[in-house]
Amino acid sequence: MAEKLLSRAAGHAVYAGDLAICEPDMAMGTDGSVPMALDYFRDMQEDSALPAPARPDRLAFALDHYGVASGERAMALQAKARSFARLFGIHLFDVAEGIGHQLLLESGRVLPGQLAVGADSHAVSYGALNAFGSGIGSSDLAGIFQCGQLWLKVPGSIRVHLTGKLPPHASAKDLALTMARSLGAGGANYMALEFDGPGVASVDVDDRIVLANMSVEMGAKAGIFPCDNLTRSWLSGRTTAALNPVSADADAGYAHTLHYHLDDVVPMVALPHRVDNVVGFDAAAGTRVDMVYLGTCTGGRTKDYREALEVLRASGGVAPGVRLIVTPASASVHAELESTGMLAEFTAMGAEFQPPGCGSCCGTCGTTPNDGMHVVSTANRNFKGRMGNREAQIFLASPRACATAAATGHLTDPRNASH
Repeated sequence: MAEKLLSRAAGHAVYAGDLAICEPDMAMGTDGSVPMALDYFRDMQEDSALPAPARPDRLAFALDHYGVASGERAMALQAKARSFARLFGIHLFDVAEGIGHQLLLESGRVLPGQLAVGADSHAVSYGALNAFGSGIGSSDLAGIFQCGQLWLKVPGSIRVHLTGKLPPHASAKDLALTMARSLGAGGANYMALEFDGPGVASVDVDDRIVLANMSVEMGAKAGIFPCDNLTRSWLSGRTTAALNPVSADADAGYAHTLHYHLDDVVPMVALPHRVDNVVGFDAAAGTRVDMVYLGTCTGGRTKDYREALEVLRASGGVAPGVRLIVTPASASVHAELESTGMLAEFTAMGAEFQPPGCGSCCGTCGTTPNDGMHVVSTANRNFKGRMGNREAQIFLASPRACATAAATGHLTDPRNASH
């Protein structure tokens, strides 16, 4: 699928190892990457005036990494991106609309068969919709401003063959952490993870986004799912455009194949300070938890909050002394939480809500944990200092496991939570 997607974007056949000059169908920049891209773009010009970008209709900016508490310099960066977008008619997702990746997906701006890149590493999320989604740097984004193109080395592919169906106690996050443990942080370096097998049909689009998103935590250049009835149903109402998906040939060549039987997936947790430092809950049970974070482009969708609430209801709410922070991935998710009464339930349990966006995840806005705090999060990264404080300890787990930790005050296998 990676070869076919990049062949389409290059306008001719390309294969693993080739260097391809491609025209992306969509390129996204954030308030953390656009300002630097604009500096590079200015350096490319003969004078100081910035011209219109080559294809403004194929660009989108998302102001999702900073908030008012980020300071004046951050606000100036947002103003710089906002001004350029408005000047040249680039679609702008403004502050509190949500996370750029989620917004591109739910607004139908990424479609099957496309090449969609983002100046943020978790642009791999777009592979959930049968696109080649990949992160790029600010200089690459500037090149797209200049000529509407970028170059990519075509990755080889690792086949991820799924069978069975996830049991009620496990989630896509648990599968992603299981993969991170077996592959390691660099086990898929500059490869495409291609998901296939009969188990794919049981993995909904929200869960596909989680798996595609976290493929970069194993070093992957892309994580790609096939387009099927679930994909088409999810996109129905989000776009009227014709879909042009790709599928792998029956004799496609892979570097190797990984097999996962979904029925065997169990709750997992990543310990500080590596995403691949993954253990079962029996090895971490009893660890104190001070703060629980429900949000990010990995765990901030309505399904995630529904699963967390099921646990919190059954367990009697949030344990004394635990801070529960909720940051929806988009304004539409926030609206759904409000309309269904879930927002009110979380609030009644003492949850603190942040505006839709990246929030605490990247440490540039939102609630910052205190020194020595143990945080369990639905996010995708737990590097030292990731949430803005190098003295905090960050654990990664599924929404159910995070909710269980909120209810008990310590890491607990969600299968053993009181009901």
